[in-house]
Amino acid sequence: MPSAHRPTHPGSRRLLQLGAGLLLAGATLVAPAAWAEGPTAKQPASTAEQLRLADHLKRVGMIFYGAWWCGHCQHQKALFGTPAEAQLPYVECDKDDNGRQRCNAAKVRAYPSWDYQGERREGVLSLDELKLWSGYRSSR
Repeated sequence: MPSAHRPTHPGSRRLLQLGAGLLLAGATLVAPAAWAEGPTAKQPASTAEQLRLADHLKRVGMIFYGAWWCGHCQHQKALFGTPAEAQLPYVECDKDDNGRQRCNAAKVRAYPSWDYQGERREGVLSLDELKLWSGYRSSR
């Protein structure tokens, strides 16, 4: 009785290898274009509070360093919804030489990174963490 994990036909193994190779090649060819487009799911609209927080972070001089291909950076932006994410004090570290130079000069080693008053925090920060760290006062 043939094993359930082994092809029974002599050419089956070669077909499986070819299929796996094509699958990997297809993923390689498709992935960069998908990354360039960013998330495909529509982001929710920003609340008034998210808009005020994004404006506050920019006003107090906080800086958010990230990269267009960084999933955690996309998640960080998504916490603000649209259009507040466009108001964030965001520095793109990997689209052009100016951004790369700025991030190298700032010694950014992880994405996302947040800088404020000489302190750096790496990783996705919750809105509450950002509010507390930046001294944001809710208008509620």
